[in-house]
Amino acid sequence: MEVTLDPLAVPVAEPAAIERASRRSGGRAGRVAVRTAPLAENLRPVRPGMSGGQYSPLTDANVLRIHQAALDALETIGLSQAPTSGIEIMTRAGAVLGDDGRLRFPRALVEDMLAVANKNVVLFGRDPAHDLDLSGTRVHYGTAGAAVHVVDVETRSYRDSTARDLFDAARITHALENVHFFQRAMVCRDVADNFEMDINTLYACCGGTTKHVGTSFSDPSHVAGCMELLHMIAGGEDAWRARPFVSNSNCFVVPPMKFAEESCITMEHCIRAGMPVLLLSAGQAGATAPAPLATAIVQAVAECLAGVVYVNAMAPGHPAVFGTWPFVSDLRTGAMSGGSGEQALLSAGCAQMHRFYGLPGGAAAGIADAKLPDMQAGWEQAISNTMAGLSGLNMVYEAVGMHASLLGFCMESLVLGDDLLGQVLRCVRGIDVTEDSVSIEAMRQVCLEGPGHYLGHPQTLSLMQTEYVYPAVADRTSPKEWVEIGKPDLIQKAIARKNRILEHSTTPLLDPAVDAAIRAAYNIYV
Repeated sequence: MEVTLDPLAVPVAEPAAIERASRRSGGRAGRVAVRTAPLAENLRPVRPGMSGGQYSPLTDANVLRIHQAALDALETIGLSQAPTSGIEIMTRAGAVLGDDGRLRFPRALVEDMLAVANKNVVLFGRDPAHDLDLSGTRVHYGTAGAAVHVVDVETRSYRDSTARDLFDAARITHALENVHFFQRAMVCRDVADNFEMDINTLYACCGGTTKHVGTSFSDPSHVAGCMELLHMIAGGEDAWRARPFVSNSNCFVVPPMKFAEESCITMEHCIRAGMPVLLLSAGQAGATAPAPLATAIVQAVAECLAGVVYVNAMAPGHPAVFGTWPFVSDLRTGAMSGGSGEQALLSAGCAQMHRFYGLPGGAAAGIADAKLPDMQAGWEQAISNTMAGLSGLNMVYEAVGMHASLLGFCMESLVLGDDLLGQVLRCVRGIDVTEDSVSIEAMRQVCLEGPGHYLGHPQTLSLMQTEYVYPAVADRTSPKEWVEIGKPDLIQKAIARKNRILEHSTTPLLDPAVDAAIRAAYNIYV
């Protein structure tokens, strides 16, 4: 719903009622009401899945060189430490197990698996309105990560994250138009048992939103029990398999060039259970990945291509996201630098490789090294999110809320990120050049017949909602107006909107009978 007023601050009338009121009043208030009425999805100025791809940090020759280097790495270096089941799956398809225990991948094998890989993945929401089409260069923004702290902006401190925090973050995300999916952003540190933590992670995410959810499993043995929970939510295993609304974020490799045995077994379980997977390679340039940005991309691409072979040798066409997530180190200290310009370039370059392969791709952007939602956080989040969107990255993970290089999650930053992503998505949409948009008729009327300005012109009024994006929290008043309204502080406005969302999101998103059954079967902390 696209409105110029925060829908959680004031009641929004139904469009038909607004039109009737407008006809009765015939005044400015009625016309404003019509313009602020909810728009049809296809008329909104920004929306999920708009196509990016306008920005390419790599030339075509660069892309081919990286591709060839990745194939060379797979053929000559290969990956070590695959589980026995993975070795059987991949060697049966044509991978070669060396005397050194490393699996190597002939070029022809990689090309064959790319040919059968699913290139038109749809990640489902529990509500079909939130389905994510990952074809082409369609762009979607969402959360992710495993923050162990919550940022308290009022006390400027960090505390341990809880299951309730994760649930609240999901509820806030559910209300934000420009945050399109909710991948587990925090660890439930109040849940000591690892199986119960995985269960409560799923419950908090699915109980808070009907958008697509992403999660991880701390042990392969937990997948079966978690799938039983998801079948309960879906209404049965068949309903789940028809529309799997949760994907597995799977760190199947430990860079450089090693499989993560337990994660690989988890991935196999998820594939058999019909769950989409994110093939996540998260090397850190200068530490667990090469320091040159180009070679960091080479390693990430090689590792994810190995994942493409693994998945498609096991289940051809299974939905998988090509998750090249190379991170950046501050080479002075070795610390992660997720908010750097180099990180933005890496994510954009990876998006270009996804485009080259025609595979649905995901990478990280929007990470702030800043500890609080301040000016540093603003530029760090804006630069990388904008570059990721313009490069056509299908799934932009960790786009909002993440601080301290993924150690802290901030609810207020999540709210502010909705405004930020609205502006970013407007950049992704670009400039519409059509016969109507470049017609000089309005110019002729204003300059030759009218008042000499476009304020109040029918063209201006007709485009107010469809061409322009308006922030819900950011301040655009003049200094005089700002003083008159009490000099509102951005963080205080974010706190207020967060509280309004949480107060109004009282409608249960799980069927009460299903919720009762889940609580009877599992120890739910929320």
